[in-house]
Amino acid sequence: MATLTTRLYLVRHAVAEEPAAGVADEARRLTKRGRKRFARLVRQLTGAGMDIDLVATSPLIRARQTAEILAANMPGAPRVDVVDALAPSADWQALVEWTVQQDAACVAWVGHAPCIGRLVSLAIGDGTAAVRMHKGAIACVRLDDGPGLAGELDWLATTDLVDDD
Repeated sequence: MATLTTRLYLVRHAVAEEPAAGVADEARRLTKRGRKRFARLVRQLTGAGMDIDLVATSPLIRARQTAEILAANMPGAPRVDVVDALAPSADWQALVEWTVQQDAACVAWVGHAPCIGRLVSLAIGDGTAAVRMHKGAIACVRLDDGPGLAGELDWLATTDLVDDD
């Protein structure tokens, strides 16, 4: 039987290359600065108690790179699964169903704006709320009754919390 998820971390991909002529949107990669700042934020939050058992990511490169950085900076380096339902225009119901099937108490979803902000609002039970997720932001939602039911936003952190070198 699957564990009820008690923490859902919703992550917008870190800063990526700007769209360019001849480069497909799906192929845009994270910038060096974006990778560095996101890794610092993850290490800071991990030091403050953030723990993740499993990471789901959009199939787009910039989200996959963000998910890999997230996992690499977590104790135990959680598994990263590509989940098509996290692609732009994310599918809430498919994500909930996927999450329920996992044996993980703390799951991260890595996706794109504006969808990831909409997923935060749905996770807290108010699909009409506007939640702005900056690039590289992480929201933590406590789900006492499991995925798909209204949770409570514990915190929202952005890369503005870390210093640049």
